[in-house]
Amino acid sequence: MIRDLIIKNRTYRRFHQDVTIERETLCELVDLARLSASAANTQPLKYVLSCDAEKNATIFQHLGWAGYLHDWPGPPEGERPSAYIIILGDTQISEFTDCDHGIAAQSILLGSAEKGLGGCMIGTVRRRQLSEALDIPPRYKILLVLALGKPAERVTLETVGSGGSIEYWRDADGVHHVPKRPLDELILDI
Repeated sequence: MIRDLIIKNRTYRRFHQDVTIERETLCELVDLARLSASAANTQPLKYVLSCDAEKNATIFQHLGWAGYLHDWPGPPEGERPSAYIIILGDTQISEFTDCDHGIAAQSILLGSAEKGLGGCMIGTVRRRQLSEALDIPPRYKILLVLALGKPAERVTLETVGSGGSIEYWRDADGVHHVPKRPLDELILDI
């Protein structure tokens, strides 16, 4: 069951923008992150929620999309996320977030998948500009942005080919292909 949810939890970059996500749903997803593990139990993460079209547009302009798709600037209007969760580190609690934001992001994305939604964990963020645009106080450091919505694309997993490339790509039908290394290459018998 968890394997099925993990396989369903792909990185989506195109959404049905007109399918709204309520703030209550975003709060439920953040609650999953709240209940997740935290290094030394410091719990330094805070969250900015957005399901408002105007705020979403502000966030969108400060994000980078799909580094391997060099000629793709990101989803066009109509295929953009209908919500965002910005994960922040509260530097007054701890300067070190260690792996907390990755754990929180995965919990949120698994919860999204369970609800029939999809998301994209975005690390390419113009942090200073986004902080200024949203008036985020300086004590909070932007760690990740999660783009969320109803997926408008199909993502398929495949085994890394003989050339060894792990770069994802889209075919002529718009299907997003994600190469994964085989299990026997990951486990070291030492």
